Amino acid sequence: MRTIKSIASIILFGFMCIACQERPKEETKAPNIVFLFADDYTYEAIHALGNSVIETPNLDRLINRGTAFTHAYNMGGWNGAICVASRSMIISGTSIWNAQSTTAKWREKDSTALNNTWGRLMASKGYNTYMTGKWHVNAPADYVFNTARNIRPGMPDDLRSQANWKEIRKAFSEGKDVKSMTPPAYFRPVDENDTLWSPTDPKHKGFWEGGKHWSEVVRDDALAFLEDATQKEDPFFMYLAFNAPHDPRQAPQSFLDKYDIKDIPLPENWLPEYPYKDAMNSGFSMRDEALAPFPRTPFAIKTHLREYYAIITHLDEQIGKILDALEASGILDNTYIFFTGDHGLSVGHHGLLGKQNMFDHSIRVPLMMMGPDIPKGQKINTDVYLQDIMATSLELANIEKPAHVTFHNLLPLAKGETTQGHLDDGVYGAFEKGSQRMIRKDGYKLIVYPKIDKVLLFNLEEDPLETVNLAEHPEHKEKIKTLFSDLMALQQKMNDPLDLNELYNTL
Repeated sequence: MRTIKSIASIILFGFMCIACQERPKEETKAPNIVFLFADDYTYEAIHALGNSVIETPNLDRLINRGTAFTHAYNMGGWNGAICVASRSMIISGTSIWNAQSTTAKWREKDSTALNNTWGRLMASKGYNTYMTGKWHVNAPADYVFNTARNIRPGMPDDLRSQANWKEIRKAFSEGKDVKSMTPPAYFRPVDENDTLWSPTDPKHKGFWEGGKHWSEVVRDDALAFLEDATQKEDPFFMYLAFNAPHDPRQAPQSFLDKYDIKDIPLPENWLPEYPYKDAMNSGFSMRDEALAPFPRTPFAIKTHLREYYAIITHLDEQIGKILDALEASGILDNTYIFFTGDHGLSVGHHGLLGKQNMFDHSIRVPLMMMGPDIPKGQKINTDVYLQDIMATSLELANIEKPAHVTFHNLLPLAKGETTQGHLDDGVYGAFEKGSQRMIRKDGYKLIVYPKIDKVLLFNLEEDPLETVNLAEHPEHKEKIKTLFSDLMALQQKMNDPLDLNELYNTL
């Protein structure tokens, strides 16, 4: 009897083993991806990355719980709206001049170009895709994503459309006082008594158009989507695009009150006027540059910085509420969060206010990522492009990177699998077809203003604020020629339409 029971047990055990082998293994659910995207966000405006004045506790939380790439760049833009190029690059996965060609295909409703966008690629893998906020690219947001809410334009209407800018620019070129001709948000403040514009008064609309601050709208849209998405089995991809801290830099009074203008330091590389502003097409004709008076005054720049910090701290609070909701949902162990800006901003550096230049304050942005296997509190100084986030998300979603995607996966760098980046040939930068070109390589930066055959060279290790032009010293001639040659090689790689050979031959 015992022998029969033993045999039966062995047979039963054998069937159980076979059943175990035949039972399919439970697949790990694909991770959720949350992309937090700000506008006009310079790398200098994060407390945890060295700015002791600004308050960004929730972005600091991302840095402390994840990895920060301290040298992330945007390539520039083909017109004054740098955000259009930056966003087109990240949505298409292609570099600047190829992205410009792609935007034309989007306008023509080219199905291949539209289906190769970031949102559509994620959806092809079963992702529930969602966007809200600033869009400002030619592809239709409600096609690129399964769901799109509160699709915003490039910036809030700040009364600029009511002004005759042609007449204003003409009057300015003639040396006339144009303050009375410009909308309240521009050419200000002329002095301490200039109170025509208040960044905290909802009567000016702007970010309060519709009754609720646009940053809070993005927050509420995100929270509503999370409440629904966490009840479903599908992984999700959230593209949360804040217009902040773009001008008009408006925030509730309580956030402006956090900053006393007396405590706002003037940028060390502040100038009353940038000498090459017109040659680089970043003078008064550029809308951003018309926000403050010419020449710049310390009071005007400190005022703009104060308002910039206030709207960032307000933005940071909304991000904090989104992070809180993600934590409360219990899905953080399978969620990756990214934060970056579409480009930087001058806000007084070099006598400039906008982002239509090749200085680090305007092309360099914060970039953070947090996830279950991402090292905490790590800072990586390898050069990357902010658009690498797109390629990284494809890797996380187990989507084979299409051939048209020219940016790169950041995970090997973040996880310490390599210290080697993909930009050994240099960081490339451009503004318009003929206004500015740049290469950042081997601790140096070369900037070219082709309209006036002007070349600038900076030693970034010794002069990170880019104030000493070494091109004026003959001993740096060989370095200039080497970097210029490297720049032209990058131009060819990027399908750059500008020919710099004639200028190169004069060096």
